[in-house]
Amino acid sequence: MTKFGRHDEKALVSLMTESSVRALEDAGATEKSIDAVYAASMLAGELNNQTAIGSALVDQLALTPAAADRVENGPASGGSAIKNAYCGIACGMYDTVLVTGGEKMRHVPAETITDYIATMTNIEAEYVHGVTLPSLAGMLTRLYMERYGLTEEDLARVAVKNHLNGSKNPYAHIQQPIALEGIYGSPEAAVNNPLIADPIRMYHCCPVTDGAASVLLSTAEKAKEFTDTPVRIAGVGQATDKMAVQDRKDPATLEALRAAAAQAFKMSKTTPQDMNLAELHDAFTILEIVESEDAGFFKKGTGHMALRDGVTALDGKFPINPSGGLKARGHPVGATGVAQIVELTWQLRGEADKRQVKNAQRAFSCNLGGFANNILAFVLERP
Repeated sequence: MTKFGRHDEKALVSLMTESSVRALEDAGATEKSIDAVYAASMLAGELNNQTAIGSALVDQLALTPAAADRVENGPASGGSAIKNAYCGIACGMYDTVLVTGGEKMRHVPAETITDYIATMTNIEAEYVHGVTLPSLAGMLTRLYMERYGLTEEDLARVAVKNHLNGSKNPYAHIQQPIALEGIYGSPEAAVNNPLIADPIRMYHCCPVTDGAASVLLSTAEKAKEFTDTPVRIAGVGQATDKMAVQDRKDPATLEALRAAAAQAFKMSKTTPQDMNLAELHDAFTILEIVESEDAGFFKKGTGHMALRDGVTALDGKFPINPSGGLKARGHPVGATGVAQIVELTWQLRGEADKRQVKNAQRAFSCNLGGFANNILAFVLERP
């Protein structure tokens, strides 16, 4: 990975090159080792005037004539790129594929970013009426509060936990721990933590981030040439739901995640209870709670209770987002799904330093596209 944050001095391709080189060096791979490159980016053309990002990256890395593709699936672009690389290897077309996700977003005004991200909603039913992703997160939060007794303090607890984890991650955008009383229930909170979309506040949202992340995928046999500690993608799942939230069977349930997670667990012949940790897509703190339930780790409506009890803390029974998550590690949208896999690979290889989860053997990741209408799920394991 690159350091996530603000990179005014670097172009998008430069960031993606940086993380790619680190991945190749980590594996001791040469240009002759790489059969294909999948470059994940949601807004390369819109924000950076750079289209054909896959071709640009291959050229910059001197990996020609390797195949090159750009993968775009909103904030799930990274997860989709990894899935596509997995399929390319599994079908026998490639032996080794470099997957790099990247986004450069901080130089653009916030309202412009919000508008581009909002185009992932249903254009006719939602976007034209001013719907944004924060507004959908606010609605989901309100539903949870009314239905399951979720409190604003619970939302703050997710932020506090993930900021603490992020403070242990040298790649994180935000490395500053925060206190519960500083963002909830104090006079300072009203000033420092303003409303974004009631009841969502600033500290309930991830930052806008620049950055890139890369992984090298290969066949199990080929992996022996690159590392003594390979991590296996044991399960992959992807599913969709109605784009317009109003059309869904239950707007408080992420049906696409339930289906994608079930696929990944079935393929890996595991269950949620077999996982030791998870990286979940907490673009808003409510999503970490809901995803922890719909992926199968906690009973519906009880995720916030597990949070209160410290179950999901770094030293808890089931750590969630040891990297700091999108909330603290940051969310360069095209890079996020790849960054989740990078973090879990480090964890399973025992290389996560101060945020290392003890005895981690299996891990789960969830990468959301749109407002949970296109979701990727992965199960990783240490052989």
